[in-house]
Amino acid sequence: MLELLAATPSPSSSAAASGGFDLLGTILWPLKWVVELILVVWHWLFTSMGMGAADGITWVLSIVGLVIVVRAALIPLFVKQIKSQRKMMEIAPQLRKIQEKYRGKKDQLSREAMSRETMALYKKHGTSPVSGCLPLLVQMPIFFSLYSVLHDVAQHATAGVGGVGLLDAGLTSQFYEARLFGVASLHETLANSVQNHQSGWEATVAILVVLVVLMIGSQFYTQLQIISKNLSPEAKTGQAYQMQRIMLFIIPLGMIFSGVFFPLGVVVYWFISNLWTMAQQFLVIREMPTPGSEAAKAREERLARKGKAIDSSGKIVPLEKYQAEQQRLYEEAQKAKEQQPKRQQPMSKQRAKKHQPKKNPSTDPSTNPPTDPSAS
Repeated sequence: MLELLAATPSPSSSAAASGGFDLLGTILWPLKWVVELILVVWHWLFTSMGMGAADGITWVLSIVGLVIVVRAALIPLFVKQIKSQRKMMEIAPQLRKIQEKYRGKKDQLSREAMSRETMALYKKHGTSPVSGCLPLLVQMPIFFSLYSVLHDVAQHATAGVGGVGLLDAGLTSQFYEARLFGVASLHETLANSVQNHQSGWEATVAILVVLVVLMIGSQFYTQLQIISKNLSPEAKTGQAYQMQRIMLFIIPLGMIFSGVFFPLGVVVYWFISNLWTMAQQFLVIREMPTPGSEAAKAREERLARKGKAIDSSGKIVPLEKYQAEQQRLYEEAQKAKEQQPKRQQPMSKQRAKKHQPKKNPSTDPSTNPPTDPSAS
């Protein structure tokens, strides 16, 4: 292993060989090393099972394995994303109050005050709008690293060299020769296929177009499920909801651009990653829906048909226990209401004068002045 690491080209040596300093290559070098490691391990596993080392399906399944490793590692971030989204929905009414407070005020001081109050609210509840994008933000460097690996395959295979890590010259050549369904190269893009008209370009274009359509459709469906089923009525009235509806159409448009200029291997990665997201989101919406949403009502109905319900702590309990808890909570609320001091209604001066106690002439000193002893 130490010999292999010593033989691995460093970012500085790769940049020197290319004749200059490659900033992006230097930044992505560690990630490219990890991507190659995962691809090689999965490739070794599949070839050990008897699959062809240079078969396109072997390398496609290796890319699927890369998706599994990356997305499994991102599960903690996904959980954090769900919690952040829930907190954002909880503080939505308070955010609207801040927005209403500064509505129509366009001066610099008001804008700064609004920004401070908003950030203070985020800090108090431990959330921010960026937290909901963490899994996607973390995955973007992986996308670019895989893109860089696939982009370099043709150049490295022609030069007879390997990649930055475990993808040696032999594996690089096999990766370069691999064809999905025997026609589509994993480093080929849709734009290049249409432009170059190489042998089998029609099949390559068809495969890429189908994958891009499936990639866009899976992304659109996942986002649509969140908006239509997993938002409470309060969340559907805020500005964040309108932004989500806009992003529902903007993201697929961006994917069209990516699908045209990204290699087939990256498109495969993105599509499989979308399938993972869709399945993950389905489980979240079904089993952990947002309170008050359509998905939450559907879950309560499913549990009710099974004779179960969700108690105040969020646990699934038998319906009898849930009803007993609700009765206890109702009785406690009624008792607390009875113990509260009754509010005194304000009186007018005229009513207060009527309710004053009448004075007794025999005891009132103002009607019976003291007798002067000297007068007698």
